[in-house]
Amino acid sequence: MVSTDAKSGGPAVTGEAAGWTGGVARGPYRRDMTIQRMDNVGIVVDDLDAAVAFFTELGMELEGRMPIEGRWAGDVVGLDDARSEVAMMRIPDAPGRLELMTYHTPKLVTPTPATPSVNTLGLHRVMFAVDDIEATLARLRPHGAELVGEVTRYEDSFLLCYLRGPSGIILALAQQLN
Repeated sequence: MVSTDAKSGGPAVTGEAAGWTGGVARGPYRRDMTIQRMDNVGIVVDDLDAAVAFFTELGMELEGRMPIEGRWAGDVVGLDDARSEVAMMRIPDAPGRLELMTYHTPKLVTPTPATPSVNTLGLHRVMFAVDDIEATLARLRPHGAELVGEVTRYEDSFLLCYLRGPSGIILALAQQLN
């Protein structure tokens, strides 16, 4: 059975046919694209210190930490009287940054349920490639990491897992086997 694309009604194109090859970009590129790069992924947390400690243990480095406030800050995010603190984490010697933030005002909003399922609309996860998935989990468990499912082997290529970190953040870990 061939799946269909919801927008066009034509056949759905997935995987390598769509240009996705497990992280290696291929295929036709838009020459008129205005995106220069993906700068960072932002995640709101309730305990910034705990989140920084967690991602430091994962292997990231703290690039900087600062308060964010003023009219411009509220205007950007669409919140009146926004006061937050941001910690920018980076992957050493590699692209990729994670912006951890907590809001002092307005107060944080807890989703319902507090730990939504991984298939919740709009919910996202951040995936990290690691050298040793079991050793990484052992380092992260004292910081509150809990597996969502289990460590699973995908063919002879990867070990994969989903886990929850501080503030219910969903992470995925991938260890390449070959």
